[in-house]
Amino acid sequence: MARKVLVVDDEKLIVKGIRFSLEQDGMEVNCAYDGEEALKMAKEKEYDIILLDVMLPKMDGFEVCQQIRDFSNVPIVMLTAKGDDMDKILGLEYGADDYITKPFNILEVKARIKAIMRRTERKAAAEEQHKIVEVGDLVLDCEGRRVSIAGKEINLTAKEFDVLELLVFNPNKVYSRENLLNIVWGYEYPGDVRTVDVHIRRLREKIEENPSEPKYVHTKWGVGYYFQH
Repeated sequence: MARKVLVVDDEKLIVKGIRFSLEQDGMEVNCAYDGEEALKMAKEKEYDIILLDVMLPKMDGFEVCQQIRDFSNVPIVMLTAKGDDMDKILGLEYGADDYITKPFNILEVKARIKAIMRRTERKAAAEEQHKIVEVGDLVLDCEGRRVSIAGKEINLTAKEFDVLELLVFNPNKVYSRENLLNIVWGYEYPGDVRTVDVHIRRLREKIEENPSEPKYVHTKWGVGYYFQH
């Protein structure tokens, strides 16, 4: 089955270039040129991935991304030309899965799309096998992407959940920060491995009774992180 991609950018030449290149790879590509149109299309049709420019007429990419997240978990890659958007995107509070800076190489875009799709497929396969996992007080609901501790639901971001899910399904396996970046973020991450440390710290603050003496997510000094039953 052809992969369905929605490309959203108000620069028609960029859209045309991406569309041509993805169609060459056998993907089905729809295009939108402003935020409102993008949101409407995302509601009307299920896509495998959405490439979404930050700077859009009528509604910016961040707002579109947030609104799509109200009804869909479709992977979203933000396209940005502005360096100062980086902090916003890196925080990924908007629910995006990834970002690419302009000007970009179309081969890089394709590599990212493939990495995200592979990851989504792996996750779908894992979720089929394991819907709900219980470890002590911690309950991980993979289908609903919810986590609760001692019956209390914990609000995790998409990436925090992805990190926890990976560690829970591979107990006592130590993952280096580079490893986590490649698996959870899905490619050779251009940023800093400290991104992982920030996510682990936030995760611990949410799920550990005492984050400095973790019960679940442990550090193996000089190597990486692991989950212990």
